[in-house]
Amino acid sequence: MTEKEKKQLALDRRYLRMAQIWSENSYCKRRQVGALIVKDQMIISDGYNGTPSGFENVCEDEHGVTKPYVLHAEANAITKVAASTNDSRGATIYITASPCIECAKLIIQCGIVRVVYCEEYRLTEGVDLLKKASVEVAYIPID
Repeated sequence: MTEKEKKQLALDRRYLRMAQIWSENSYCKRRQVGALIVKDQMIISDGYNGTPSGFENVCEDEHGVTKPYVLHAEANAITKVAASTNDSRGATIYITASPCIECAKLIIQCGIVRVVYCEEYRLTEGVDLLKKASVEVAYIPID
């Protein structure tokens, strides 16, 4: 591994740890997920999974099933950057869990070129779609 690759790996791990801390803002009980969008070594957006603005902060129904309107961390980060003056084209998104296929579509559409995550989800369709779209994908487990 080159010195440049070592530095990038260290930076990737730092951003993933930050995404993990950000996930703690989620009110979801089943799974807390955080996301950061980084461009030119600046965080331009962040998100965590949760209910839309104005809804009560309860993500699961009485049976523990996630409500269908809960937004994923990636979707929250992407919509937040879309409402700002920042541009996600060419950015990297750091996510605590691998993206689902719906979030993968959003990632592709908004021009993010690199996805880094630290926990693999049981479904792989999102990662498969990202790779098909030539988005760089990196799984980096962290302690």
